[in-house]
Amino acid sequence: MKKYSTIIIVVNLVAFFFFFNHSIVKKEQLLEQGELILLELAPVDPRSLMQGDYMRLRYTLSEDINSDSIPKRGFCVVGLDTHGVAQKKRFQKDRTPLGQNEYLIEYTSQNRSNINIGAESYFFQEGEAEKYESAEYGAVKVDKKGNSILVGLYDADLKKIE
Repeated sequence: MKKYSTIIIVVNLVAFFFFFNHSIVKKEQLLEQGELILLELAPVDPRSLMQGDYMRLRYTLSEDINSDSIPKRGFCVVGLDTHGVAQKKRFQKDRTPLGQNEYLIEYTSQNRSNINIGAESYFFQEGEAEKYESAEYGAVKVDKKGNSILVGLYDADLKKIE
């Protein structure tokens, strides 16, 4: 019986490491090949904006939406202006239809007033909060499937805050 327990543990560890490494490879591909899109940040209550070493993010794309009229999970379809800033076009359940120069960003809707588009927090080194207070845009890389990853924050002049 002990022999089977060892085999089961080894098989589970191999499976875990396989899926873990697969996830890392997918994120690396998204960083290298994804389309850079700037999402305009919406105001957040200043008392909860800075807490320790992270900033809570909210995007203007998710404002003024009746979440009862859209599916709980789906895609926000955006177009880009001349500066690469996303402009909301529509919400849809599936990846298609998708027009020319349109991009997908996967979203989830947890309740009537909260639609999550992209990353909801930005982590930075402790003591650097003032540097990020001027952030106007969250920069995400997206792939053709609507997966996104936050890659930084940009100021009003569309310069990456570093």
